[in-house]
Amino acid sequence: MRALAIHACILVLAVIMLYPVFWMILASLRPQTEIFADLGFFPRHWTLENYTKGWSFFGNVTFTTFFLNSFLICALAITGNLLACTMAGYAFGRLKFRLKRLWFAIMVGSIMLPFHAQLIPQYIAFRKIGWINTILPLVVPKFLATDAFFLMVQFMRTLPGELEQAAMLDGASYWQRFTRVILPLCVPAIVTTAIFTFINTYNDFLSQLIYLSGLQHMTVPLALRMFVDSGGGQSSFGPMFAMATLAIGPVLGFFIAAQRYLVQGIATQGFK
Repeated sequence: MRALAIHACILVLAVIMLYPVFWMILASLRPQTEIFADLGFFPRHWTLENYTKGWSFFGNVTFTTFFLNSFLICALAITGNLLACTMAGYAFGRLKFRLKRLWFAIMVGSIMLPFHAQLIPQYIAFRKIGWINTILPLVVPKFLATDAFFLMVQFMRTLPGELEQAAMLDGASYWQRFTRVILPLCVPAIVTTAIFTFINTYNDFLSQLIYLSGLQHMTVPLALRMFVDSGGGQSSFGPMFAMATLAIGPVLGFFIAAQRYLVQGIATQGFK
């Protein structure tokens, strides 16, 4: 009975959390005039007009361009984040060198600075070097181990030292120990970093709003914002709900495809 009560509570909470998503999906299948006029959960009239209208809402620039821009930024961000964070995590988590604690404190202190405190200085620096209205301000910082540095350091510190010592006895270099011993053990942390980097980058709105302008450079979050007329005119909620429904797909698919790696144990990876 206790397990049944717990599962019932979890089910109720899941329904409450997923209700807005289900409502948005069903609203995307309603006619524009019925979205806020009918308070029923299911549409009275079903239509796919919002999807066709929303996909080509901006004329010659369709949502294909916005999705490609978002995927490009996410791919580069994941690549840079994984490369930089794994190498920096190995250096601070496994190696010994002079002033290691000082450099680690500097790294952690720089990461802990609030994003809004860095916003204006970063914008001025990027403007002076001509990076505004490009993807470089959104991608280049990912190659500096800014997002998952602490996660990688702490994860690598928990790995058994005997495995790396055995590789040292076999004559393995630092690079061989890093690529052949440490990285295979870090698959759960790497996949977790990739998942959260993709979600955070794909859903990022403020940074993209600041550095990107023009339809050709916009991403999915910026395009969804343009459906709502902030000036008090007509807002296209139907196409916006339709494109927002499609925008959920990549995040959900990426998570489902990679979630099996999240439960893999370190022992299974190291001693298989």
